[in-house]
Amino acid sequence: MANSCRKLIFNIYIVFYCSAVIMPQICICSQFTSSPIDQFNKDPKAFPVATNGEMFPWHELRLPTVVIPLHYDLLIHPNLTSLDFVASEKIEVLVRDATQFIILHSKDLEILNASLQSEEDVRYKKPGENLTVLSYPAHQQIALLVPEKLRAHLRYSVAIDFQAKLADGFEGFYKSTYRTLGGETRTIAVTDFEPTEARMAFPCFDEPLFKANFSIKIRRESRHIALSNMPKVKTIELEGGLLEDHFETTVRMSTYLVAYIVCDFTSVSGTASSGVKVSIYASPDKWSQTHYALEASLKLLDFYENYFDIHYPLPKLDLVAIPDFASGAMENWGLITYRETSLLFDPKTSSTSDKLWVTEVIAHELAHQWFGNLVTMEWWNDIWLKEGFATYMELISLNITYPELQFDDSFSNTCFEVIKRDSLNSSHPISNEAKTATQINEMFDAVSYNKGACILNMLKDFLSEETFRKGIIHYLKKFTYRNAKNDDLWHSLSNNCLEGDSTSGGFCYSDSRKTSNTLAFLRENVELKEMMATWTLQKGIPLVVVKREGRSLRLQQERFLSGVFKEDPEWGTLQERYLWHIPVTYSTSSSQAIHRHILKLKTDTVDLSEKTDWVKFNVDSNGYYIVHYEGQGWDELITLLNQNHTLLRPKDRLGLIHDAFQLVSAGRLTLDKALDLTRYLQHETSIPALLKGLEYLELFYRMVERRNISDVTENLKHYLLQYFKPVIDTQSWLDEGSVWDRMLRSTVLKLACYLNHAPCIQKATELFSQWMESSGKLNIPTDVLTIVYSVGAQTTAGWNYLLEQYELSLSGAEKNKILYALSTSKHQEKLMKLIELGMEGKVIKTQDLATLLFTTARNPKGQQLAWNFVKENWTHLLKKFELGSFPIRMIISGTTSHFSSKDELQEVELFFESLKTQGSHLDIFQIILETISKNIKWLEKNLPTLRKWLLTSI
Repeated sequence: MANSCRKLIFNIYIVFYCSAVIMPQICICSQFTSSPIDQFNKDPKAFPVATNGEMFPWHELRLPTVVIPLHYDLLIHPNLTSLDFVASEKIEVLVRDATQFIILHSKDLEILNASLQSEEDVRYKKPGENLTVLSYPAHQQIALLVPEKLRAHLRYSVAIDFQAKLADGFEGFYKSTYRTLGGETRTIAVTDFEPTEARMAFPCFDEPLFKANFSIKIRRESRHIALSNMPKVKTIELEGGLLEDHFETTVRMSTYLVAYIVCDFTSVSGTASSGVKVSIYASPDKWSQTHYALEASLKLLDFYENYFDIHYPLPKLDLVAIPDFASGAMENWGLITYRETSLLFDPKTSSTSDKLWVTEVIAHELAHQWFGNLVTMEWWNDIWLKEGFATYMELISLNITYPELQFDDSFSNTCFEVIKRDSLNSSHPISNEAKTATQINEMFDAVSYNKGACILNMLKDFLSEETFRKGIIHYLKKFTYRNAKNDDLWHSLSNNCLEGDSTSGGFCYSDSRKTSNTLAFLRENVELKEMMATWTLQKGIPLVVVKREGRSLRLQQERFLSGVFKEDPEWGTLQERYLWHIPVTYSTSSSQAIHRHILKLKTDTVDLSEKTDWVKFNVDSNGYYIVHYEGQGWDELITLLNQNHTLLRPKDRLGLIHDAFQLVSAGRLTLDKALDLTRYLQHETSIPALLKGLEYLELFYRMVERRNISDVTENLKHYLLQYFKPVIDTQSWLDEGSVWDRMLRSTVLKLACYLNHAPCIQKATELFSQWMESSGKLNIPTDVLTIVYSVGAQTTAGWNYLLEQYELSLSGAEKNKILYALSTSKHQEKLMKLIELGMEGKVIKTQDLATLLFTTARNPKGQQLAWNFVKENWTHLLKKFELGSFPIRMIISGTTSHFSSKDELQEVELFFESLKTQGSHLDIFQIILETISKNIKWLEKNLPTLRKWLLTSI
């Protein structure tokens, strides 16, 4: 899944036994020492009460493992007029231990009847025995009670008839609507099951470990088509004009990957080199926006099949643009679903950033067809094994398939983003305990995605690209159609000799040559698990402190904590028991070679071979750690940047800017020193580094602007426009140049117009007027579209016209730009109207409400408005979005995390406390409180310094 975001220690799962069952490669591990029946008979009072008042025979959140599914036969008939569905299923199960009940997941489904057949009953076509069904909604479970005890090692067939309404939200089997060009509203039915919502569509063993095969049949009207994971094999005509589509049986997979859609979409198709048919589906009026996605999908599928040395195992791959979708995309095997803005590309309104995003998301979801689908984590605590890998594979795949997108230069920001989160004490380990549905939902965050990707990239840099690739191929081949955990990955990377690759010495060869890095590592491979445990089983990010003493480097590691200073009383306690095995890299003035060292201790010393004027650690920002230079270290680097910044690699300059301002937040570097480092940016030739410096300065501007600190706001505005004037003045208002040229143009002109830079306002106003006069038909360059709309939205006539165009536009990319522009209005009544439209869900879709509240809260005129709205409408918001879901977390974070006063902190604390008393508790509450406290502390410590520095700089 693409999103784009807890506990103190990693939960150690104690496995008491693991027994293989009849089918090959099926292994279900149990954490229970006795059978469920024994537990129930021993102490029935310890078990919950079902909805009918009877005792429910199971009390754990996780399902028992005495019965496991082998095959599901599903028949689904959605009615897109009455907005409900009727369905039936037959589940072939294997009984591992004798039992008198079967526990399944079921949520919001009406079970009409259930029956059971033994293998003998099926063979002789005997009718099934009716089963008693008990329901325990608190755990989203049902129990099927059997008349006679099921015998171990036998197979049975469970038949269930059920029905439900199509869900109103974005989970389970839900309805989605779109408007045609002619104004007609049409409805489709679509599934989204990750992580725990397959149970909303059919009773099932809804945990990733319970893999099975699925045979799916869908009934529909002739005006619709049906799609599922596998190709359609036949269509049967039924009475009343209904059609029944039968799909091929799937490969073994987890329930969260099952998918089906009933819609009236059209498609464009192509064939990959391996013969896989790839199709892009969208609503008929948006068919013209599907072509780029097809090109990218074909290219990326070919790349992955070659890179992993494993063919994509299904005969087809569909990518579908869904009108209502909560996240960015979902990797259902063979039927990937996307938010429209993550798949469709309109050359007239989609910017370079939009194109990069679409390509990233496609790359991410296609990587999941191997990482996540082919090999699945055992439980959601290790979600990073798929999400971290898919995020990492974006980097690897796009560097090869789309070098012109220069994605390699964007990846550092993937790590920088999560460092903000991971440097708070409220962070959590990558591999983290998750039991409830809410806790599982919260695992889909920046730590699982971004940090997972960053430590994989660091490990690849440490092992070498070839060794790392061989290791992950070994991992994928060994666990194909199975489940894996952390240790399985480390073992594969430590023992990556595939069959036929090894010699008597036990080392791997490549083209008859031994890779020196591989050999060096293999001699120490017993340490890999230990090393990587320090990155996955403990939270946080290390700080490497470097002090140069002659030809020696004194290294020290500690836990990096943003917002906690060394002099704070809690600092020492928060450092206890934290130690990483850090593969540090460095370069010096005397050698551009990359030197390597593993820092395993709190302190260590590295000897240099010759005298050096400066040393720079974390070469190319490949390591997941912050670096602080004690003594004259920072002064030497600032001098170097001012004299000849090109002596440092572009990514090293980028990393220095990032680390300097992060160290300010931890009280380890003064703000004036970090700001002095940015003075060289007038001469910077690397756009990512230039944008990173600009990002921090803009961040400070918006912080003081929101707090209405007028003198600093004005001086910082003057400094930005004066200091970056050469960059601003050289920007054209055309779509030209490289990807980074175009992103620089969008960023710099957007800031210039926000700061009311007269030439920028004048040009944007001129283009907006021309666009209005052309009745919206003028093609404005896409890279400046948001800027032009935002300036135009400042007048009443312009704002109203933009809202009209928003309703008419068929481009999701354009609608996003218009909605952002509308949210920049300085009129609160207009902002309130937008939020109300978002809640209503017709003109502005509910899926866009979280983003709307976020952008409104970033507007000084809208920050209090958005926050008040969330407080007053919390109950209504929970009816639209599931607690713990990405939209809810985005709404909470987006409307509060920028606060920087003690009064605001107290207000947020009181609100969170009130939610806890109502039963709504999220880990993000503590993250927000820490973030606001950090903002308060930053201003208290650094505002005087910023004020003084500006006075001497303008």
